[in-house]
Amino acid sequence: MKKIIYSAAIMAMAIAVSACGNNKKAAAPAEIKWVGETVETKVANEGAPEYIRVDKPQVDLASLPQDKDGYYILFDGTSLDGWRGYGKDNVPSRWSIEDGALKFAGSGTGEGQTGEGGDIIFAHKFKNFILELEWKVSKGGNSGIFYLAQEIKTVKEDGTERYEPIYISSPEYQVLDNANHPDAALGVDGNRQSASLYDMIPAKPQNQKPYGEWNKAKIMVYKGTVVHGQNDVNVVEYHLWTQQWTDMLQASKFSQEKWPLAFELLNNCGGENHEGYFGLQDHGDDVWYRNIRIKVMD
Repeated sequence: MKKIIYSAAIMAMAIAVSACGNNKKAAAPAEIKWVGETVETKVANEGAPEYIRVDKPQVDLASLPQDKDGYYILFDGTSLDGWRGYGKDNVPSRWSIEDGALKFAGSGTGEGQTGEGGDIIFAHKFKNFILELEWKVSKGGNSGIFYLAQEIKTVKEDGTERYEPIYISSPEYQVLDNANHPDAALGVDGNRQSASLYDMIPAKPQNQKPYGEWNKAKIMVYKGTVVHGQNDVNVVEYHLWTQQWTDMLQASKFSQEKWPLAFELLNNCGGENHEGYFGLQDHGDDVWYRNIRIKVMD
């Protein structure tokens, strides 16, 4: 794979924010700090489409509050500082704070995201970590939790650029109302139900709580080993960057034949440094997230 620096633009960012509050954390610093610059790297792949990887400024983890367990607080119920839309510089207006939870107000358009919607990411790339959060969905709701994601653009024949969907570079922890959304019956052996590795590994046992109730999600990534937890039970385990991972991709909708760019990116998800963003999906339905925290294990 040959990489060529395509363009670069320096963004100096220092944003003062109010101190975040959470009953589990120590005193918060006065501001979230940002580091880095915007760099767009054009990548040429033999037998696959060219793409551009966009790297924007990231949150300096040292400026985030930590709780007594050593977890960084990514969302404390009062502030969206550190968050932005995938491929954007701000948080889309359909994402808001409601009763201490991060809510997406559904547009009813499914994956056909509207201009005021879209997926969101926390603006820091993580490598080895334990991510914990809670989620609930509306009746028939669908969403997802992404990890090790990259921001990817492609160039059309007419020279225009567009961001590809976040899930072509990121494994997905499925968030779904299993009882009322038709996707629960698709795929193979339940591998599109909640907490599953979407379209690849079903969550077993399937211990989801019904729509309108809070579910606990846990994702551990450590040196390629990935574990999904749901409601305090480990339900999925697999290993990235192995033949097992490649074989699973080939058997999914992200196979080399069906979607060569997705296969290329997911087969080496996290890129050369095996790190990426944590994101939440706009799938057109009401969904809520809260108590989002992450422990870094590098």
